[in-house]
Parts: sequence; C-alpha cells; structure tokens
Amino acid sequence: MNLKLFLNPLLISTRPCYFRRPLLVLNKNYVVGTPLKRVNYFSTRTDKNKSSGWGQWEGVFKRFVPLGICLFAVMQWRAYRSRIRDGAVAKQWEINCYCLLPLRTVSRVWGFFADKNIPEFARPLVFQTYARTFGVDISEAQHEDLKHYSTLTEFFTRPLKEHVRIIDSDSCLVSPCDGTVLSVGSVDNGQVEQVKGVTYYVQDFLGEKLDNRKGVQHINTKKYHEHLLHKPHEGNTLYQCVIYLAPGDYHRFHSPADWKPTHRRHFSGELLSVNPRIAKWLPGLFVLNERAVYLGEWAHGFFSYTAVGATNVGSIRVIFDKTLQTNQKRKTHKFKDACLGSGITLHKGDLIGEFRMGSTIVIIFEAPVDFKFDIAHGQKVKMGQKFGCVPEQKTLQQNAKH
Repeated sequence: MNLKLFLNPLLISTRPCYFRRPLLVLNKNYVVGTPLKRVNYFSTRTDKNKSSGWGQWEGVFKRFVPLGICLFAVMQWRAYRSRIRDGAVAKQWEINCYCLLPLRTVSRVWGFFADKNIPEFARPLVFQTYARTFGVDISEAQHEDLKHYSTLTEFFTRPLKEHVRIIDSDSCLVSPCDGTVLSVGSVDNGQVEQVKGVTYYVQDFLGEKLDNRKGVQHINTKKYHEHLLHKPHEGNTLYQCVIYLAPGDYHRFHSPADWKPTHRRHFSGELLSVNPRIAKWLPGLFVLNERAVYLGEWAHGFFSYTAVGATNVGSIRVIFDKTLQTNQKRKTHKFKDACLGSGITLHKGDLIGEFRMGSTIVIIFEAPVDFKFDIAHGQKVKMGQKFGCVPEQKTLQQNAKH
C-alpha cells in the first residue's frame, strides 16, 4: 500500500501532547509529494502561557533565581567578614538593619528551650556535644556527672569545685570571671575602649550622673568622667576593663574587689552579639545592648560593675537584686533606677550572678594615677587571678581612711 495515500486523511492535532518524542503531523491540505514536517511538543502549558513566553522562562526562574540569591548572600557574608578583618566599621544603615533583626524574640525562644527539662538518657549526648564544640572543661565542674544537669541553663550556670579558682589575696583587684580581655586601660576624654580602636562615651554607657541630693544631673559628655570621681583632689582617674565570656567559659561572675553597690540601672536595649568580631565592627555595641549597671564605691572612690546582655543570653541573674528582670518582650530607651541602700558589701570573689549564656562584664572604676594593670589586651583570664593594684603603701593608707 502506498504510504502517502494512507497518511493523506490525517488531520493536525491542536491538543497538548505528553510525549517528548518528535511526531509526524500532517495538515488536512497536505499535497502528495511534499516532505513531511516534524513537530516537537515539549510543554503541556496552555496557549496563553505559550503566547506570553512564561512557559519558556518558568523553569529558569525556579531553578536559578534561588541559587543566585544564595550565592549573593554568601558573597555578601564573605565581604562582611573581609571588612571586619580589615578593621572596617559598620555604617549607620548597617547598624539600623542589624537592630531590626528579631534577636530579642530569638533570645526569648532560646531561653524558653534552655529551661526545658532534657530526658535523662539524652543528657550525656547533649552536654558532651556542647562541651566538645565550645571547649568546656567538665573536670572543673562541681558535678561531673552530666545526668545531674536537667536543663541547658543548669549546665551553663554550673558551679565549680572548691579551690579550682584561687582568689589572689595580695591584689586589690582580681578578675571577676573567666574570659578574654577585650580592652583594658584608662578612660580618656570620657571615652571607654570597646575593643582596640573602637570607643564609646562613659555617659552613654552608665547614664546621667546620679546625685542623692540633686537627682539626675545633665553634664557635658566629655567632662562626665571627671564628675564621677569621688577623690579628684588626690589625683585619681578612671580606669576600665572589658571581659568577654565565650559560650564555653564558666558563666558565673564574681566581685573583683571589696566594694559597696548602692544603685542599679537597667537599660533594656538591644540583644546584639558581643562576639569580639562584632564588637570590633559595630561601634557603641555595649551602649546599644541591654545591661545591668551597678554603681557604688570602693577604697579608692567610684566603682561600677556592668553585666551586658547579648543574643541568646536567656537572662542575667544577680543574687542580691531579685527585682532585676532582663530579656523582656519590649525594650525601652530609658533606664530604670533602683536604690540598693548601703547594706550590701561585697568582697573579692563573692558570687554576684550568672549569665544564661556567654556575654560581657565591664568594670569602670576610680584609682590613683599609679594604678597598674597586670593583664593585657587579648589575654585569657580566670576568675580570681590578679588584675591590678596600686602601690602597697598607698593601699594601706586608703584602707585605714576607709
């Protein structure tokens, strides 16, 4: 039978085809002797989509646009890391964008899960994984049996064995916690060094000067540190020290000296990361973050002790201040003052409180001009080790007067 005569009656189909093989299609007006045409049907889309061209580009968008976004994000992250290594400082729009992130909500959620009970059979696996990841020395813990800790919070705030940390009795100032020294030195022109090369004003960090008789006083920012001095006639000046507690460090913080806290100020700010890289990149980080500032005095004059909050710090707990509540739903731009009275006396090594994750301790204090630190920038320190002191003769004179 003649093949051409057999195919002549066939009509072309306008219905979508579900095969990807090329088909032989004939028109009803087919003239015998003309070559047959091959038509490829690759899509089941409607004629509307075909005419608009979306059917041809939909696969491209679905496959390559998400990949492009991921690559762009990776490139931006690498550029950001490179800028930090090169010492670049965040611009204001970058700070604003960072503050828009829901880090307070994330921290509250983290605190919620950190307080949840962990099944006993899973505790060794969870805590061993954490210890290996962040370098926790379990042998120093008072309870080495990991099943003893029912929650992550209990593990974070674990007490240490006696005599694991020795309080230096010869030093007038000791380390208040385990951690890394980010900054240490004197306060110049009312500015505190956050990390090397990045500063912020003492007034912005501690708040307005508080006078028991005159109340809050508004003072020029650059001269603010001079008004904090209790004994300027003796030639005293202000000093500062910033210590970063990493996630693997001992999370409790202690008194670095013999002193009396009389006031507390709670700044309900941001909960940004206090990682040293972020601290180097973001100026005024500690001014932006939530913090509990304790103001008082010691043998040489003014003394302040500040616990700074951070991302994923479930809360800050201070033993002698039961009214302090951190990591709340809403933040405010104003600080809350609380009078502690004169009945609290802290001695070197006394437990003050605990972080529900790593964070930062900032000490700003008054001392004679010949005060000398025994630590340096970047040094790893342990709670109770020698931090600094004034000459022995002057110390004895100050203690006798005090």
